[in-house]
Amino acid sequence: MSKTWKLQIYLLTLISLLVGTSQNVFVGILDKVADYAGVTVSAAGQLVTLFALANAIGTPIIILATAKLDQRKQLILALSLTVLGSAMTVIFSGFGFLMLSRIVLGVGMGVFIVTAFSLAAKLSPRGHQASALATVTMGFSASLVIGVPIGRFIAASFDWKVIYWGIGLLCLLAIFAVARMIPATKNEAPVPLSKQLALLKNSKITFSLCVTFFLFIGYAVFYTYITPFLNTVSPMSERALSLTLLVLGIATLIGSKLGGFMTDRLGFARTLFFGMSVNALALIMLSTIAGSYIVTFVLLMVWAIAAWTSGPTLQYNLVSIAPEASGIILSLNSSVLQLGMATGAAFGGLVTAGLSIQSVSLVAAASVVVAISIFAISFALFRSNVKTRLNG
Repeated sequence: MSKTWKLQIYLLTLISLLVGTSQNVFVGILDKVADYAGVTVSAAGQLVTLFALANAIGTPIIILATAKLDQRKQLILALSLTVLGSAMTVIFSGFGFLMLSRIVLGVGMGVFIVTAFSLAAKLSPRGHQASALATVTMGFSASLVIGVPIGRFIAASFDWKVIYWGIGLLCLLAIFAVARMIPATKNEAPVPLSKQLALLKNSKITFSLCVTFFLFIGYAVFYTYITPFLNTVSPMSERALSLTLLVLGIATLIGSKLGGFMTDRLGFARTLFFGMSVNALALIMLSTIAGSYIVTFVLLMVWAIAAWTSGPTLQYNLVSIAPEASGIILSLNSSVLQLGMATGAAFGGLVTAGLSIQSVSLVAAASVVVAISIFAISFALFRSNVKTRLNG
């Protein structure tokens, strides 16, 4: 029995890597897609916006609409959408079909991730739920480490559409694996949207979600256009670019681990303030002093580590605010995160079209500064409220 649940968790993890790659690989091949579609890089960047919007808006709608299905069928539905989106990407031509395929892929990934997290907690025995969730999360995170650089290498060596041929075929195989290995698990009762939005009456939660929103606007403004940015600021070979994206992915994993470690030892406030401050500083330096490959490489690593320390820190803070509604609040945070990604990718496109590709890092830094300001105001406000209650 113990081996069975572990195999099920590993299967969900591997598939998370696949569906995560359908989103993350796009930033590594944005220039290739733009050339194929005959559009500017800024226009191609709006495909990232569509994916994130479909994920944020479409996922809760589909989850509610399919609440009567067992969770195995939900996984199969999500994978079917990923296969369909991948097929549309490689078979049909034209920018319009690319837009439609990104919407389908965004919903497919969102439904799979939400269902996989819920299933991981149910399939694992008591005392192993946290490690099971962490394992599935690592699958999605690994798409940054493995999917993006390999995708860039494939796009440079063959054609970028080969990536989506691979994702589609592997997800087709995954459907059969899920049907065979994952039990038909009863779905949870859906949480009404009104109950989810009621949490926003808690000003601590609202402030924290605003920090998430502006922080990930900054992340998406820069990361969406990182390939053309690097090719402009510090031109390099395809091999060097693939290696840079690989190490960048590893840096994000280090950042996530570091964020959890620092939060446990330094506390939420110090960790978040430090991470966001270094994040903004690295982005400013990337726009002002980057040039040589070594300097650019080092600044990128510092930025990635700092940016990803904030993810687990913000999640920890939200759960600590309302532990009785942790599932709902993390779902809200995920939607806000995707909305931030969508806004950032869209705004980044406007920046690259109206200003220059180098400007994306400065605009990203400005958004992070807004996040820092919101956090500083909320921290001062709530600390003042606590002191007032104690003195009263």
